[in-house]
Amino acid sequence: MSTPLRTLRNLARIGPKQYIKQMLVSDTKAGTLVGVDRFGNKFYENKTEELPLRTKWVDYKEWDYDAAQVEPGWHAWLHHLTDKPPGEEPHLMHVKKPWEKPEHIPNLTFTRGAYKPYSTVLPKIQQWEPVAKSRE
Repeated sequence: MSTPLRTLRNLARIGPKQYIKQMLVSDTKAGTLVGVDRFGNKFYENKTEELPLRTKWVDYKEWDYDAAQVEPGWHAWLHHLTDKPPGEEPHLMHVKKPWEKPEHIPNLTFTRGAYKPYSTVLPKIQQWEPVAKSRE
């Protein structure tokens, strides 16, 4: 959570529309646009931030975002593993591999499409079924 002064300062920098959008997600942030990845996510940086390790963030394109939509090069930049973003370092740029699927497969955890394993082993305990004779 940020201080009230920082929140009001960011409101003046980013405007009310972006302020409300950011408050619905987490916290207000203001910074410079560093780049956009192939999914349409926008990456920002603020080097004058008073809070340590909160200087880089991503603004996801979709409201129902999936963290797996961040490319590896941008992931390394976000987590302070590299100083330069993928646009400035060629080895961090995403290169399409021949084995890679054309579309991104979203993380289906907690959805109807989630993987559910089934058992192929007989149960060790059998369920008891009562045998009742019919009355005559």
